Amino acid sequence: MTTRHVVDGSTVNSKSTAIDAIAKAMSFPSYFGRNLDALYDCLVDLSWLPVGNHVLVWTDHHVLAEEDPDAYGRVRDVLEDAAEANPRLVLRLTAN
Repeated sequence: MTTRHVVDGSTVNSKSTAIDAIAKAMSFPSYFGRNLDALYDCLVDLSWLPVGNHVLVWTDHHVLAEEDPDAYGRVRDVLEDAAEANPRLVLRLTAN
């Protein structure tokens, strides 16, 4: 089974809003620490989600890239590293 989790990037304009949007889309547990290390840890774990693969779709990711390129690069690096470490996680970046 594959579950799709969508981040609406149209309003993501900072590192904190990106982290919050990803946490919401992935239904992160209440203990999530709201920082990049905690983001990585949760994305590598996924134990609170159903068994199977999980696709994280970040629409309009370019909004953060344009608003805050440094934050975008840091968040994207964490997402890519987590997807590489966790075979159950697939990352998709889309323009809309």
